[in-house]
Amino acid sequence: MSLASAASLYRRVGRELPGGWTPAAVLAVGTDGLRARGLTRQKASYVVGLAERVERGELRLAALGRMSDADAIAALTRVPGIGPWTAGIYLLMALRRPDVWPPGDLALHKAIATLRGLPRAPSSPEAAEIAARWAPYRAVAARILWHGYLGGRAP
Repeated sequence: MSLASAASLYRRVGRELPGGWTPAAVLAVGTDGLRARGLTRQKASYVVGLAERVERGELRLAALGRMSDADAIAALTRVPGIGPWTAGIYLLMALRRPDVWPPGDLALHKAIATLRGLPRAPSSPEAAEIAARWAPYRAVAARILWHGYLGGRAP
């Protein structure tokens, strides 16, 4: 799914949910309601599962901000459907952590290849090794690389 399509779906579903993107609103419509609004069966199931964990207090989003990066990633990846990339993006974007590198991000890999003049995009471990040089500001580097990557794409 393209970034534009994902953003459009997110905005549309958020407008259609009673109260917007809240755990209560997601649980009110359930998996079938999310599917009827355009989410795949699997994504709808993951979103409902996340909403259930938040509602039951099993995942306290406010507490994530007080955890170390490793502990926050561990808490997030215990939720089905949230992997290391999603957890990294949450820490980078929502919690604004300065030294997070989302593993496996293809756009970042392609941007690194362009930056370094590589003949191919690096693998995830190779990209992480390159990004290690940018610590403790890997999130800043990621934002710059995404900006360059997106700026170089045709509209």
